[in-house]
Amino acid sequence: MIDVLLGLQWGDEGKGKIVDYLAPRYQIIARFQGGPNAGHTLYVNGQKVVLHTIPSGIFHPQCQNLIGNGVVMDPVTFQKELDVVRPLQPDATDRLFISSRTHLILPTHRALDAATEQAKGAARIGSTLKGIGPAYMDKTGRNGLRVGDVLSRGFDEKYKQLKAKHLELLSHYDAEVSWEAWEEDFMSAVEKLRAMKIINSEYWLDAALKDGKNVLAEGAQGSMLDIDFGTYPFVTSSNTIAAGVCSGLGVSPAKVGAVIGVTKAYCTRVGSGPFPTELFDETGELLRKAGNEFGATTGRPRRCGWMDLVALRYAVLLSGVTDLIMTKADVLDSFDPVKACVGYLADGTETKEMPYDLCHTDVSPVYATFAGWQKPVGDCRTVEELSPVFLDYCRFVSQQVGAPVRYVSNGTGRDQLLTL
Repeated sequence: MIDVLLGLQWGDEGKGKIVDYLAPRYQIIARFQGGPNAGHTLYVNGQKVVLHTIPSGIFHPQCQNLIGNGVVMDPVTFQKELDVVRPLQPDATDRLFISSRTHLILPTHRALDAATEQAKGAARIGSTLKGIGPAYMDKTGRNGLRVGDVLSRGFDEKYKQLKAKHLELLSHYDAEVSWEAWEEDFMSAVEKLRAMKIINSEYWLDAALKDGKNVLAEGAQGSMLDIDFGTYPFVTSSNTIAAGVCSGLGVSPAKVGAVIGVTKAYCTRVGSGPFPTELFDETGELLRKAGNEFGATTGRPRRCGWMDLVALRYAVLLSGVTDLIMTKADVLDSFDPVKACVGYLADGTETKEMPYDLCHTDVSPVYATFAGWQKPVGDCRTVEELSPVFLDYCRFVSQQVGAPVRYVSNGTGRDQLLTL
């Protein structure tokens, strides 16, 4: 079976650490969507490592790792990651596989991303400017280049044709983006990519599943950034919910087992877009500092607020989440009281449902208030040590969203994860 691990908020929930923790239970870890706009942070032998494309099981010798067809890959970013990973895990490339159907991000995709974002002015969506959106547009527009194309004799001509199309589009923007210097690095990275294990991953996965291997599908970004069900148009360009696993890896829904959802004990968001529980006061700033809330990919300060159980319930519904993992519970150790949004006042009417258009609906959060934990979660090494107040908070979250909190992460260390 394929178990799925997803972020249930706006990304940055701490998925990398959780995959790293769960990896020993699986023989294959597979990324199924997104691209280098993702940043999954791991701590390996005390060293901080941020993975953007490579699955987070790469540091476990028993795990094979797959970059699925639903991912968009920047070969330059990918090679830079490998340069970091190899000294820590010398056999990494032996256990890393790439779907031949994975789409490529070109230098001109990045240029288009920058130009279109500049043109939007105040309406910009907060893109990471990694070329993700333009690459997915070429995919759905049936113009894209795929990893399998780098092995064909006609790759250079296909590249020139797609670049010419991009340059024509760029000519319609006032913004000037110097992309030419990126091209040399791109071609060098493509040459190295040709030496990687490029496979028909749908057959490879099917054979692995028939052989009884356990697979964990690793999601990127978060459910509230899903292209169909997120806070549109302030979303990413892929399906970040469980449904994306099937199209992003080429597997049947019948193969999906547990759906593990990761949520912080509070909420954060990077970039523009609606955020009902965002705090603009001293409490929000204290959350940012206590949680070190700065983007792993962009370095931008994250917007911070209380946990939003309306949005969390919605994300659980969309993906059929079976197990919740609450991360960064220790960040709230010094807060008293602690709040959680249990409903919205949407255009004056109280609701527990996500509005169709959160961007243009006047929404105010309805809060439930809890006492502080009294005993720091970060100091606990067993479940028995956890404060009853904190455990009540976990039970309340479980009841509100309809899925049990199974694990609590109370620090950055690999061992700082408690099973409830």
